[in-house]
Amino acid sequence: MADPQSSHTASNDPAHARDLPQLLAAVAAGDRDAFTQLYRRTQSRVFGLALRIVRQYAAAEEVTQEVYLQVWKAAGQYDERLASPLGWIMMLTHRRSIDLVRVEARSSARESAYGFRNLGREHDTVAETVAQRLEEQAIADSLRTLTAVQRETLTLAYYGGYTYPEVAEFLGIPLPTVKSRIRNGLRRLELCLV
Repeated sequence: MADPQSSHTASNDPAHARDLPQLLAAVAAGDRDAFTQLYRRTQSRVFGLALRIVRQYAAAEEVTQEVYLQVWKAAGQYDERLASPLGWIMMLTHRRSIDLVRVEARSSARESAYGFRNLGREHDTVAETVAQRLEEQAIADSLRTLTAVQRETLTLAYYGGYTYPEVAEFLGIPLPTVKSRIRNGLRRLELCLV
């Protein structure tokens, strides 16, 4: 991986950000040099987001690799009307990271279920696990009642660990809109969980 300090500086430079649409267009045309430049300018942000969500260095590296493979294959599908190039790449990163977390959670749940079926049981442990799963299921069911934009905004803020200004930057929307979506989403969740 490239030096995070130099890449981070490059990704925050406004001149470099203006070049990203051209680089992405060149990547769509199969330009490997453009891909290398795009990678160098964005990889520290991609890896940082992945690490923040998956919380394991090796898993974040895996997500980063998968994201750039997807960027290489799908650059032609990028639509500048929907997001900035960095916003699109970060959205891919967020989705991949969340998918990996979900896969890991399902795997862990399967292992736990197997262990409970095949190993000795302690009453307190079982009761705690059941209560936790019921709470998690209630929250997951409640999240499904939100609109897609509310769910995405809340997920970034509470599961992704982003601050409200970071969510606004990531989604490319004004900060008051982020706050409104979160406030309305939390009200809706509160009604569902009462």
